[in-house]
Amino acid sequence: MAFAADPAAAITGGREAPDSAEARSAVMVLTSKGGACTGVVVARDAVLTAGHCVQGFAENRVHFRDEAGKPVLLDVAARAVHPGYDPDAIRGRTRSIDLALLRSREPLPARFAPAFLSDAMPSQGQSLTFGGYGAVRGDDFRSTGKFRLVDLPVVEPHGPSRILVWLHAARAGGCNGDSGGPISDGAGVLAVAAWVQKVCGGLTQGVLVGPQRGWIDRTLAAWGSTARWTR
Repeated sequence: MAFAADPAAAITGGREAPDSAEARSAVMVLTSKGGACTGVVVARDAVLTAGHCVQGFAENRVHFRDEAGKPVLLDVAARAVHPGYDPDAIRGRTRSIDLALLRSREPLPARFAPAFLSDAMPSQGQSLTFGGYGAVRGDDFRSTGKFRLVDLPVVEPHGPSRILVWLHAARAGGCNGDSGGPISDGAGVLAVAAWVQKVCGGLTQGVLVGPQRGWIDRTLAAWGSTARWTR
């Protein structure tokens, strides 16, 4: 999956941060067609990611490495794509809420800490931290699988939105494998990465989680879980 003109991607112009708080709340989400995205741990058995990482695929798995560095794959027991997700939104220029939740069949190890979610609204020029397991360049798939962070300022090229946030800095942003990655204000995850314009490191778009709090909470409650919110 590519974070380019099509949804999905990895961190360009960032820094490796395997021991960061963000990394302790993030996993990889794999698809049945060999694609990879990033996911935010919101409960011991639940992961929030981008809708395009789930819809249209026969199945997903949650992937991480154990403390010895060996790969672990967890089967998914339940999946929920936001009802407002439109896979043709970019082409049709329509509204889309590109979010999905996965419930793993087994709980994640205790070293994973569910992220705090935030319903704060970002402001123009505010610096947010974006994380993901994606590539550093569009043609460098061997660089995927390492968690990276990059600090990006908020821009609103299409006018202020209560659904989306846009981030942009020169030669920095998302790339292949970063879709579903956390966008944080330091207090909590306020958006999930969904799209990058044209090339890795371009204009990066995230879906705000605050306006979707009702759907997130209802879905998790049906699975017997709850999310942690900052307020």
